[in-house]
Amino acid sequence: MKKLLLPLSALSALALGAASLPVRAHADDSGEQGEARKERKAGNILSIRQIERIVLPRMGGKQYLGPDYDSAAMAYRLKFIQNGKVYYVDVDARTGRIIGQSR
Repeated sequence: MKKLLLPLSALSALALGAASLPVRAHADDSGEQGEARKERKAGNILSIRQIERIVLPRMGGKQYLGPDYDSAAMAYRLKFIQNGKVYYVDVDARTGRIIGQSR
């Protein structure tokens, strides 16, 4: 197996090129996550951590896969799996109330 060795000047150029890229506070301020962040900062919805504290204890051993946010509905959808079956829990982002469950 051959090893690829870059001259020090090439490594420096790579580092300088990366340093000149624009940096954003949040890489995805557009889209659903950006919308959720904006609504949370405005005090219109609960944070995902608050929602998780409400929902996770009720899920009886199901493995938590993660959330999505629907800005039109102002709702989080939390995804779980257990025994090969996927479960969704829809939660009102303003109140933390579970508004639907599906499998």
